Amino acid sequence: MNISHAGGGGSATGVNLLALRSHNAALLLDLLRRAGHAGISRLELAERTGLTPQAVSKITARLRADGLVTEAGHRASTGGKPRTVLRLVPEAGHAVGLHLDRDELRTVLVDLTGTVVGERRTGLDLGAGADSVVSTAVDEVSTLLAALNTDSGPPTANPEPPPSAPLPATPPPRTRGRDSTGGGAVPVRHARRVGLPQTTPTVQPRAVRPEGDGQTYRHGPAPTPTVLGVGVAMPGPLDHTHGVLHRVTGFPEWDGFPLRDALARQLGGVPVVLDKDTNAAALGLAVGGEAGAFAYLHLGTGLGAGLVLGGAVHRGSRTGAGEFGHQVIQLDGPPCPCGNRGCVEALCLAAVARGDVDEAARVLGEGAANLVGLLDMDIVLLGGRTVAAQPDRFVRGVRAVLDARAHREGAGSPVPVRVAPGGARAVAEGAAQLLLAPLFGRAEG
Repeated sequence: MNISHAGGGGSATGVNLLALRSHNAALLLDLLRRAGHAGISRLELAERTGLTPQAVSKITARLRADGLVTEAGHRASTGGKPRTVLRLVPEAGHAVGLHLDRDELRTVLVDLTGTVVGERRTGLDLGAGADSVVSTAVDEVSTLLAALNTDSGPPTANPEPPPSAPLPATPPPRTRGRDSTGGGAVPVRHARRVGLPQTTPTVQPRAVRPEGDGQTYRHGPAPTPTVLGVGVAMPGPLDHTHGVLHRVTGFPEWDGFPLRDALARQLGGVPVVLDKDTNAAALGLAVGGEAGAFAYLHLGTGLGAGLVLGGAVHRGSRTGAGEFGHQVIQLDGPPCPCGNRGCVEALCLAAVARGDVDEAARVLGEGAANLVGLLDMDIVLLGGRTVAAQPDRFVRGVRAVLDARAHREGAGSPVPVRVAPGGARAVAEGAAQLLLAPLFGRAEG
């Protein structure tokens, strides 16, 4: 909510009514999302938000007109007529999440509840140059959106190979996702809904609601799906405010490239948001219910951290927070692609390369102990492809270092360590939350 100030003493003289309306709508949408299919009544919404029943009625009327909310039956009342129950319409909107890693690209399509309704995965060479990487990303997004317009519904997740299995060196041929003229991305047009920038596929889909484990889809009438935009998560450092990459470790040629704007242009003006992979994953965890101050440590082809402090993702003024992998813990250690020697990332990946998982976990634990000691974190969550290959050994190794540090310092109960939920697509799902979270008032996690 934006409050304008004028005159002496800094007293509030006015409120940005549009921002206020969006804030209140976000409060209601978040409660509706949490209520699930069972729904929630207008009276309960008023009681939980402190808004007047009249305000709730006006806002929910707008949300119903926008197709975001619908009636879900009636609930018995303790007095008077039964209460009408409202629920969120998950298929009324979608967001795309991209995880651009150094050697693979994972793309997910999620509905308003964050449920994955489509997924693609392909090989990627981040060093192949901007044109190649942007083209691959655009093709994958276009294919995923175009699949909404087919009788088969959104594509299910590709079968997951073992975490250690290599991906194809080059992306497989793509024959879908083109328009009828044979070139360019699937055309989209802008739509307006609850004051957010959004886009809509030109052809209406028939299947958007998952059943069971999310891998089988049924067909039937559905509201017009609105694509809020595309969230992109990739290794840093980068400038998330302007959507510009800095010197990505090992790929200095990306320095200064405006990836966000380049993707938006190629996608026909679809809103694009860019952030670090670890920040996106941390946001997804916070939105998913992870509480307290926590650190998400991502060990895959590189090593980084996403930090949530005070309920919000901590990015820093230059998006530099969380460059966890490049803390030096051995002054005369091996060189790191970042230019330093003895970085946690270099030591950890070297141990993994020679098959010494226990040593890699110990090194990761030393870095985690430094982070916990500096910020007094409540919990450490581990994720990433390398952790997924040996999750128990990494948890044991990191926990042993933190337990020993806590014992030496007399710090009481050691900080717990566990594998982060979400698995291999946690970063991609978090990238989609870069678009969804603001709709529910969770822009900062």
